Amino acid sequence: MNIVVCVKQVPDTTSKIRIRNGEIDKEDLEYVINPYDEYAIEEALLIKEQLGEGKVTLITMGPERAKDTLKSGLALGADEAIHLIDDAFEGSDPYATALLLAKALEKIDYDIIFCGKQGVDEDHAQVGIALAELLDLPHVSVIVKLDVSEDRKRAIAHREVEGGKEAVETSLPALFTAQKGLNEPRYPSLKGIMAVKKKTIVEWGAQELGVSPREVGREAAKIRMVEAMTPPGREAGQLFQGEEPGEIARKVAHLLREEAKIL
Repeated sequence: MNIVVCVKQVPDTTSKIRIRNGEIDKEDLEYVINPYDEYAIEEALLIKEQLGEGKVTLITMGPERAKDTLKSGLALGADEAIHLIDDAFEGSDPYATALLLAKALEKIDYDIIFCGKQGVDEDHAQVGIALAELLDLPHVSVIVKLDVSEDRKRAIAHREVEGGKEAVETSLPALFTAQKGLNEPRYPSLKGIMAVKKKTIVEWGAQELGVSPREVGREAAKIRMVEAMTPPGREAGQLFQGEEPGEIARKVAHLLREEAKIL
């Protein structure tokens, strides 16, 4: 069984965000694998281990530094990696990203595609579903459990819904987006880290994917960030002390009604 995991490199959520000229300053940010993609990688590895055969391929789109994300996934146990890299891809929105991934996936065999449910940087939560639509595949989002049938032709995906859980049966190949709770991601072993040196990361650009630079990138984006800004500073609150609770309550009620106008 061939399993493909789409991964993304995102800023570490502990990074301090700075705004420069209306844009996020990315110069000093630390980057990691998107946390939801870690669940996707782990599930792919678990399925391969359960079946006793198969291949796990990672694919990402991004600049040169995105290779670190692929290497991290290879150290966990993935077999192969594909890096979509081209200056023409810079600034691609979720649709263009899905289009590029679809073009890449048309060149390889797969039975299951995993994506994280969303990237924690821009929180679009669109790429996985758009990718499934472009590939004309069934898809189930935000799954917390996946059971593959013995004949490997069907799968039952479980996801949490309000008040309970939902089980969705689908034929394979299919695409699934991973949610927290699907599994517990592993740490890389020393053996896995050393094995990365023997694994090849394939690079594909616009020419290899057969796409025109006009179809992707910043100029073709259907979604654009107009401006980024830090939230305004909060004014200091008023502190009431040394008075009876009833008197304090009356003052607070007066302020809420006369000044804040919310009562």
